[in-house]
Amino acid sequence: MKTLKSLLLLAALGTAAGANAATIEMTVNGLVCGFCAQGIEKTLRKNPATDDVYVNLERRLVAVATKPDADIPDERLREALKDSGYDVTAIARTERPLAAIRGERAAKP
Repeated sequence: MKTLKSLLLLAALGTAAGANAATIEMTVNGLVCGFCAQGIEKTLRKNPATDDVYVNLERRLVAVATKPDADIPDERLREALKDSGYDVTAIARTERPLAAIRGERAAKP
């Protein structure tokens, strides 16, 4: 019985961990204005795995929060932004929520 409870607990923890949405942070060259940010947001929101998008022009950062248990392959992200006229120089996957990334900008003078 103790083993069964342990297995159920592990299964529940695994399910909860897998349900967390990930954040994809990209460094993008070519971001120069608000229209760039709007275009990128519109393009990335078309992907069904996208939950939210944040663009920071000063940091050349594009962050995409994915829906739980969803993902967007790096190549698809690179292709979408390249087709829009931008160059993705780096992609990192993190567990940082988009709200925390947005807050970093607000906290800097």
